[in-house]
Amino acid sequence: MLLYILGVAVVVVGLALSIGLHEIGHLVPAKLFGVKVTQYMIGFGPTVWSRRKGETEYGVKALPLGGYISMIGMFPPSNGGVARANSTGFFNQLVQEGEPTKKPGALGTMVEDARQASADTIGEGEDHRAFYKLPVYKRVIVMLGGPTMNLLIAVVLFGVLLMGFGTTQASTTVGSVSACVLPATSDRQTCAEGDEAAPGAAAGLKPGDRLVSIDGTAITSWDQSTEIIRESSGTPLQVIVERGGAEQTLVITPKLTERYVTDDANEIVIDASGTPQTIEVGFVGIGPAGELVQQPITAVLPAVGENISGVFHMILNLPQRLIDVANAAFGPGERDPNGPISVVGVGRVAGEIASIDTIPFDSKAASLIGLLASLNIALFVFNLVPLMPLDGGHVAGALWEGIRRWFAKLFKRPDPGPVDTAKLMPLTFAVVVVLGGMSLLLIYADIVKPINLFG
Repeated sequence: MLLYILGVAVVVVGLALSIGLHEIGHLVPAKLFGVKVTQYMIGFGPTVWSRRKGETEYGVKALPLGGYISMIGMFPPSNGGVARANSTGFFNQLVQEGEPTKKPGALGTMVEDARQASADTIGEGEDHRAFYKLPVYKRVIVMLGGPTMNLLIAVVLFGVLLMGFGTTQASTTVGSVSACVLPATSDRQTCAEGDEAAPGAAAGLKPGDRLVSIDGTAITSWDQSTEIIRESSGTPLQVIVERGGAEQTLVITPKLTERYVTDDANEIVIDASGTPQTIEVGFVGIGPAGELVQQPITAVLPAVGENISGVFHMILNLPQRLIDVANAAFGPGERDPNGPISVVGVGRVAGEIASIDTIPFDSKAASLIGLLASLNIALFVFNLVPLMPLDGGHVAGALWEGIRRWFAKLFKRPDPGPVDTAKLMPLTFAVVVVLGGMSLLLIYADIVKPINLFG
């Protein structure tokens, strides 16, 4: 139980640090560009602790589900409007010139409230320090600072994981020995009385044996041994293994059996009719033990890119994946181990990794580092989605403003001014509702039907 709690604590602290550094990625460029930042907060809800330094309040809130910084003037006044300061020095009145006064609807009220809240953050003489006043490229830098920080964290963690610990690869040591021969197409995967003994077990192979040579060929990789065995059905092979520091010679005759055809990604090949393709090959009934092999620095960025691609494809298929999660949570189905999970699910996985007795400490540490690295990749990709209130939504608004101004300049038209991003508040509200619902679904599923990664 203590190890389980420790594993959860490691991920919670790591996630909090990742969120904190994400917000620093926004905070530093914002301050460098002269924007007034009034708050830097980790979490949401009631404030647990805070301290003011200069013009910024730094603090921690009760719900550790994210973070934010508050910059003054996030939204510009509407087109044709002018912001006026009242006697207290705040821009709390927006006047539409040349337009009749009319009562806005619910969506219009939401937009006006957003503009008003933004205007209220700007004190007297601070208009030049508003976020919307920044040039387009500076706004893009500020908003990309957070995701970029998550990407850098992920690169560092993957560097530690791959170069420091290494990746699990098949060794030349036998990790498992099958008791019997079962074809790949068999409906059962456990041996029954009367089943023919697997050649490896019949010859006396044991887990922990290291393959030295097969029929005079020195074995340097597991794939090499597999290739020899597959091509030698019915042929007795002289196999030399190292067991307990001494070499022993065994004679093994591979059995001809049916196996699925797999591609380079180890996925089963399906033919045009939808039937899995099979092939008859030599079979001994042994599997490799994994070992950590340190990787060169050149392996880090490809690993990061592969994880980014995986998260990107998950987001593209998110509706269907959420339907699968709902079907599993409210029905008899099982969760997809490669599907989306919540913070609760991540904590459970971390706790299980830390508490399993059969995993050595270095493998546990590597797994937790890999988990944090993947979380930062998820934060990086997810925040780039071009929808407000995500960072990508603000970037998209700034880029659209830059494009409009470029075309206006190209065709010698008047400057169209800033994009009225406050008009997107109804969409932003809808996105928040969807994200909230998605989070509740995943949390519920991770409680009642958690993903089982360890059998």
